Order: sequence, then structure tokens, then C-alpha cells
Amino acid sequence: MANNNTPRSWKALISELIALILKSMNKRPRTWHQHVVPYKDDWAVRREGNKRITSKHRKQSTAINKAKTLARKHKADVIIHRADGTIRDRINYD
Repeated sequence: MANNNTPRSWKALISELIALILKSMNKRPRTWHQHVVPYKDDWAVRREGNKRITSKHRKQSTAINKAKTLARKHKADVIIHRADGTIRDRINYD
């Protein structure tokens, strides 16, 4: 009798695992788009979807250069924001 229960539990476990894998595959893939955003009294580069900043800079131009370097490396976009947070420009590196 014990042998009959073991295959069922393995089948259930494998089935559950496959369901979890399929569910996680349906998520939107992460992008490497870089946003240049106002940060306190400075400027920051932040990867799209992240809460944490990648780097902090005194001048917006320096932040833009850093974002461009990262975007070129990952074939992504640079989205430049104004001080009020609205989008000023978008540069594509596909």
C-alpha cells in the first residue's frame, strides 16, 4: 500500500512544480530601459521597474551619459525626465 501513495505524491509534486513554472513564464520580461530622473536635489539613473537607483549624479548631463552607456550595452532605451518628472526625451539603442 505504501508504494501506491509514493507515485501519487511525486506526480502531484511534479504537476504543481510545472504549474508554477508556467505561471512564472507568463510574467512580462524585465527590460533594461534606463530612466534619468530627478532625485532629491540631484539626478539619478534608474532601471525601468526598479525602485532603487543605479547611480546618482549632480548634473543631468552626467546622468544621461551614464544611462546611454548602460542602454547601449543592453540595447535598450534612455528615457530622460524633466525636473517635474514629465518625459522630455527618449533615445533608442536597439
